[in-house]
Amino acid sequence: MSASKRKGTAWESAVVQYLRENGVPHAERRALGGTKDRGDIAGIPGVVIECKSATRIELSTWADETERERLADNARIGVTWIKRRGRSSPGAG
Repeated sequence: MSASKRKGTAWESAVVQYLRENGVPHAERRALGGTKDRGDIAGIPGVVIECKSATRIELSTWADETERERLADNARIGVTWIKRRGRSSPGAG
């Protein structure tokens, strides 16, 4: 597994743990879905969560990706959860 892939997997796992500790007990990582990807995190009905942990921020690209995944999942809401540089917690403000 590449370093980038490991970083992304670690961030997704951290987001799942944060959600579970904060009232979303069914949050879980999704398997890769190829062209019909439905987001990184499942467990909140009607919501698609795409997690990003990257050095360079690409908001418009990520927003487009999240929207494609929201549509593929027939979800009402799409969220892009971006890791803040220098912060390890998904809940860090």
